This record gives sequence, structure tokens and C-alpha cells, in this order.
Amino acid sequence: MTEHTSLRSDTTPVLSIVIAVLDERDNLPFVCKELAEACQSLPPTEIVFVDDGSRDDTVAVLQQMRAECLPNLRVLSHDRCCGKSAALRTGITAAKGEWIATIDGDGQDDPRELIALLRLARSANGTPPLVVGVRTRRKDGWSRRFATRFANGLRRRLLRDDCPDTGAPIKLFQRDAFLRLPQFEGLHRFLPALFGSYGVPLLCHPVKHRPRLHGQSKYTNFNRALVGIRDLLGVIWLRNRTRLPKSVREC
Repeated sequence: MTEHTSLRSDTTPVLSIVIAVLDERDNLPFVCKELAEACQSLPPTEIVFVDDGSRDDTVAVLQQMRAECLPNLRVLSHDRCCGKSAALRTGITAAKGEWIATIDGDGQDDPRELIALLRLARSANGTPPLVVGVRTRRKDGWSRRFATRFANGLRRRLLRDDCPDTGAPIKLFQRDAFLRLPQFEGLHRFLPALFGSYGVPLLCHPVKHRPRLHGQSKYTNFNRALVGIRDLLGVIWLRNRTRLPKSVREC
């Protein structure tokens, strides 16, 4: 297998790894070095960081890491904080790869997991799938684990998306399929259900999870609960109102 750490200007990437970040300056050197290592075992890949209005030196650190070890790194920057889903949409819209992978920028996700996820997605028959990296052993505090378990269980029962970890950061899917979805803040927590409404099958693959390196989560459990319930009701409404043909032919 021929592997690539960087892209020539005339090479179209197969995979775009999109990472939304907010005030993650201290975590980025480690994350970028792991990304450079993972790219050694991936087809032509670009890395797209979207800075969602950080108040620290996030952008400067990313520019430094591009010069030091990750020449296939692109940096997009919002002028204000718009939320994770908006940042992911910015990155995915700008991405050039057929396949999109998402991970978090806090060091809890191992980008080398994407090697297996991409292989699984590209070998699937029929409609290209959404592949979710299911975290087998969460490395968060007990309150965060409890809140996540409760939220995943509630979403799974009400949406019947058959995903044990629908909010998992590590996901892989086709760019065009994502851009067909209705866009709203919180979208990233409901991708299995929304992709399913558009006929995209789901595959789950176990992945490792690690403690956050520096800083703290941008969300509290209470904030997640309030916003999550509102978004859950909205997604139920969206799915009930979605009508799509099984096939289309030109006559």
C-alpha cells in the first residue's frame, strides 16, 4: 500500500478529517502529531481544523504545527463562536475529500482508529454507510458517563437509531450524504438517526477513548440535558416530516 503524509497541490484527497476546536491551544501539538502519524497509513488525506471563535492562540498553534509536521493541514476560522455543528458544517463544506471523518481536538480520540473505520466503510456493499466509533470504555468522570449513557439510551429508544453511542465524536461518512441533511446546532449528536432517514446504513466499530489532556469540556451536564431534550424533540419532528422516494427515474 502506498501511503501519504501530505498532498501535492494537484492531488484530490480521498479523506478529509474535520476537527472543530474552541480554545484547545494546549492539546493541539499532541493531536497534530498523532494525525501526522495516522496519515502514514491512510490514502491521500487532508486535515481541516475549524476554529470556532477561540480566544486563545489556537490558530497560531495550528499554523505552527502545519509548518512543523502537518503540511496537509488547513485552518478555517469563525469570527465568533457558532457551535460545534456549525463548525463541522463549515469544515465539511470546504473539504475536498469524498469521505469525511470527524474527531475531537482534545486528545481523547485516537486518529489511528480512522484507518479501520475507512477500511470498513469502503468495503461495505450497497449505499455507503455512516460508521460510528463506539467508545467502549469512557475515560470521563462518573457524572459525565452517567449523563452520556442516559442521553444515548433516551435517543436510542425514541429515535430507534440502533446506535449505542450516537454522540460519539469519531464518525466517518460521505461528504455528499452529509450535505443533504437539514442543518441545525446539535446536528452532530443525531447523525445516525438523520442519516438513516435518508437511507444511509449504520455500521458501528469499537474504539478506544482517553482522558482529556488539558482544559475542560465546553459543556456542562445540565446544559447538555436542556439543549438535548429540545433538539431531540426537533429531530423527532424532522424525521416524521421527511418524505423521500425510493427511486427516481427520468421519463
